[in-house]
Amino acid sequence: MTDEKQKILWVDDEIDLLRPHVIFLESKGYAITTLTNAEDAIELIKKEDFDILLLDEMLHGMDGLSALAEIKEIQPGLPIIMVTKSEEESLMEEAIGSKIDDYLTKPVNPSQILLVCKKILDKRKISRQILSRDYTSEFNKLSMRLMEPLNWLDWIDIHITLSQWDVELDEHPDLGLKQILYDQKRSCNSEFGKYIEKNYRHWLNSQPRPSLSIDVFPRYVLPHVANGKNTILIILDALRLDQWMVLEPLLRSYFKISREYYFSILPTATPYSRNAIFSGLFPGEIEEKIPELWDSGKEEDDISRTRFELELLEEQLKRLKIQIKPGPKYAKILDSQEAAELSRKINEYANSPLSAIVLNFVDILAHSRSSSNVIKEMIPNEAAFRSATRAWFEHSHIFKVLRKLAANGNTIVLTSDHGSIRGLHGTKVIGDRETSTSLRYKFGKNIKVNPKDAMIINHPKEYKLPSRGVNSNYIIAKEDYYFVYPTNYHYFLNYYADSFQHGGISLEEMVLPVITLEPK
Repeated sequence: MTDEKQKILWVDDEIDLLRPHVIFLESKGYAITTLTNAEDAIELIKKEDFDILLLDEMLHGMDGLSALAEIKEIQPGLPIIMVTKSEEESLMEEAIGSKIDDYLTKPVNPSQILLVCKKILDKRKISRQILSRDYTSEFNKLSMRLMEPLNWLDWIDIHITLSQWDVELDEHPDLGLKQILYDQKRSCNSEFGKYIEKNYRHWLNSQPRPSLSIDVFPRYVLPHVANGKNTILIILDALRLDQWMVLEPLLRSYFKISREYYFSILPTATPYSRNAIFSGLFPGEIEEKIPELWDSGKEEDDISRTRFELELLEEQLKRLKIQIKPGPKYAKILDSQEAAELSRKINEYANSPLSAIVLNFVDILAHSRSSSNVIKEMIPNEAAFRSATRAWFEHSHIFKVLRKLAANGNTIVLTSDHGSIRGLHGTKVIGDRETSTSLRYKFGKNIKVNPKDAMIINHPKEYKLPSRGVNSNYIIAKEDYYFVYPTNYHYFLNYYADSFQHGGISLEEMVLPVITLEPK
């Protein structure tokens, strides 16, 4: 069956003189309807649908701009190209402000009209074709690449590529490529898990290695402070690279943006990774050197485990022999009321040599999705999670704060402490009652799990993790696995299925952006 012709309505009081143009467009497969006045066009648009409108600005009777306003009320989504004899800038601005899609200045030739119609009408179709072609090529390259020896720079590049494709395919959900991309991401995470299992311990004790959580402050924040810039470190808890990619366009008008990358330490969980950022130490080193700041309470209680972040930052500055007067300012934002308060007091932070702000919204949203069917319905997948994150950010107090900081001339380093991944495959774990309860990592005595599904750490000190006594060990999930006990296995397997989780080994959780925002 042939595709239905796209319909163009062309309104011009000299349409007879444009007959060759009409014939040319018809030869290219368009169905053209012509009229000589705006009044008839408005009546026809009420009765019939068109794919695009070519509208002359100078018409007898109602002029084009007046007609434009009425037509937008009848069919707000109808693409309109304004055609005018005038080259006055004010007229063009008025037309653009009236939400035209493009404009042409007379005299026009047939190729000009074809180009602008094709750009508007066929843009999506053409971009879909190019996207499918490019993705097929990229898919083959990436599959071949996984068969080669890879280093940590390669894995960053692979994660960037996968994240970019994720974001691009959001615009074309009906292309049928999402499942292929998911399968490819899972293959990449499988190989990445093997790579981390082989190399991670060496990273902790030798150079060269990638930037880790402990390097974020000295490597990306401190140089700006040393250069005399009032610098603000913002940590968006659990923000993934793909989520940052949909936020970045909102900030381009206000900042010059540069992006670097680091690897979260293991486990990729807030009590470990964020404390490492603020302290510049691995968790085992915190416990050993400043035990009073490694609370002896519940290991997985994010709020209690991270209540010493300011003190850890001050200890890091002291260890680095850096004096900041007055001392660093710190804020942790857990709800909209606290965010509004931050916005009101932002000048206090803007005028300080160093400030640190932690925002927990993305992490809270991920956890809320697990316990709320309404939120799960709103966020069924990663694409929806990206969309929800952007919608929140665009209307959030933190976006207002960032705009104020840009106006004030502050340098901002924005990053995440870890990402998250959708847990789609359960794996059985054996442990006693003292074993921790997290889904993507656990610690306890003699915990057992299928080694294909998790990295098993039997000697925590070798991984610079807190040791829990004799026979204590950690297990850290790979790919998109989550841990389930044999008791009521199928119930909990289904209960936690398809929830966003963190703590494990995946590109989404470990490879994180560090964004430097310099005001324009």
